Amino acid sequence: MKTVCIVGAGAVGGLLGARLAAQGARVAALARGATAKALREHGWRLHEATRQMGGPARVAEDSRDLGPQDLVVIALKATTLPQLAPQISHLIGPDTTVLTAMNGVPWWFFQGFGGPCEGMALHSVDPGGVTAQAIPTPRVLGGVVHLSCSVVEPGVTRLASGNRLIIGEPDGSQSPRLQVLADLLARAGFDVEPTQRVQHEIWYKLWGNMTINPISAFTSATGDLILDDPLVARFCLDCMEEAKQIGARFGCHIEQSGEDRNRVTRKLGALQTSMARDVKAGRPVELDALVGVVREIALALGEPTRAIDTLLGLARLHARMHGLYPPGAPAS
Repeated sequence: MKTVCIVGAGAVGGLLGARLAAQGARVAALARGATAKALREHGWRLHEATRQMGGPARVAEDSRDLGPQDLVVIALKATTLPQLAPQISHLIGPDTTVLTAMNGVPWWFFQGFGGPCEGMALHSVDPGGVTAQAIPTPRVLGGVVHLSCSVVEPGVTRLASGNRLIIGEPDGSQSPRLQVLADLLARAGFDVEPTQRVQHEIWYKLWGNMTINPISAFTSATGDLILDDPLVARFCLDCMEEAKQIGARFGCHIEQSGEDRNRVTRKLGALQTSMARDVKAGRPVELDALVGVVREIALALGEPTRAIDTLLGLARLHARMHGLYPPGAPAS
């Protein structure tokens, strides 16, 4: 995989771009504005605890200027993917691998998974099926990011903690391209775990994020304050129990208790979530990928979501009042 395009050159995209470029890959970015300007002038730049690294970046605003790539990394906010999916299609050839490194449940989640939801289209994250049409599932590998990084300034990423990437085929197979990508990411310095259960890993990460993120968005509270309030903590556990039952119905079983999972979150201290940062910056929030999609799956399975409905309703209303969630989106 010699040619790489990062779509979404923010924190995670910038980290991947800088490390891959430092290893000699030809890493392009589909970008615009201040980020595009910084990448053109300085290339990829990454600050870690003991070192700085990066490499040259080719930048394009129109994907047709880049053409098909060996690897396309989608590190976008879920809210922007449907608009950019047609552009991404020009980066995909017959041998391209597309790695999704995004928050929440992706559009391809049930393609090849089996079980009662096999083949289910997720309208909450892919309205009208635009993304599925532009990015064929056979080209996709799923990714789960377990690390913390941030954008210091346009084009500059800082890694704070963690180094773990989990990747897997949607159908659970151990394909040659999965191993090729794992080797590439390992050479770039990541702790890479190929898995045959990537949907399970996605659902487990979602299970820990789907409450703290939206609650922080409409309260401005950090993670420790949310879990220190016994009434709010109990509400989080009620939402998590519903999501746990939903996952069990379609084949993603979680053995851990919500209390144990939240104890892990509590150790992170005064965590400011990505959704809270989005609200502060006036950016659209990823409610559909983290909460709305859970409700959509539950409705298809006939599972109750009383607590999740309350969480989604409050977070959505707050976001709408601040212009961060589409007023025309269905209030399902």
